[in-house]
Amino acid sequence: MTSSRAEIVDSHCHLDFPELIADLPEILARANTAGVTRMVTICTSLPREPEVRAIAEAHDPVFYAAGTHPMRAAEDPLARVEDLVALTHHPKMVGIGETGLDYHYTAESKAIQQESLRIHIEAARRTGLPLIIHARDADDDMARILSEEHAAGAYSCVMHCFSSGAALAETALSLGFYLSMSGIAAFPRSSDLRAIFASAPLDRILLETDAPYLAPPPHRGKRNEPAYTAFTARTGAEVFGIDYDAFARATSANFDRLFAKAAAWRPE
Repeated sequence: MTSSRAEIVDSHCHLDFPELIADLPEILARANTAGVTRMVTICTSLPREPEVRAIAEAHDPVFYAAGTHPMRAAEDPLARVEDLVALTHHPKMVGIGETGLDYHYTAESKAIQQESLRIHIEAARRTGLPLIIHARDADDDMARILSEEHAAGAYSCVMHCFSSGAALAETALSLGFYLSMSGIAAFPRSSDLRAIFASAPLDRILLETDAPYLAPPPHRGKRNEPAYTAFTARTGAEVFGIDYDAFARATSANFDRLFAKAAAWRPE
């Protein structure tokens, strides 16, 4: 039985990771009880796409996206646009990525990260599916590449687990993109980040966990899971000065608008 509260969506989690896959049925049951009735599990390394796809195939509430994480860009074979496009023929494959730039841990591979990012953007452009962006310590290059590519041909995008600066948020919003709120927004020291979200339009906000990472209070420091999206949603409602159900309905509508393929899917 689901919660009596409005339903919410965990737009970004990693159900194939060892921390979650071992007790996935229980995790999905707890999510449902918390009102998290849909989630997108993200493939971060294309050789693992079959395993991630299988999770979405086995569980009606689960959709998936696939791409090469920037921290794997120098290790995995470079993705090809045609291969990414081919993956989108699956009815539950609903997004391109995560891709992006990570100069915090892997600055030495920035050139190949940028090449990989542009390949993923082209796949998003061709398919009409949203691009899922990871950005860390790379705000200037990220803003530049997203803007250059958007000028060359429009595409849709979500800035996953947004925790960058106000300038990148402004660039993303100006391009029509979405910002995704994770448990980081609920951390006590994240007042600057909450201010960035508060200044954004409500109709551009998504929710996510990035599970098994970044659990919000009161579970900070422990394994994250999709059910905990509800704790971040509480913070989001406070940031926007509205009640929980209103925030839940708004972010779910935003998800349906951006991830239209997921919104249209029906079980056979």
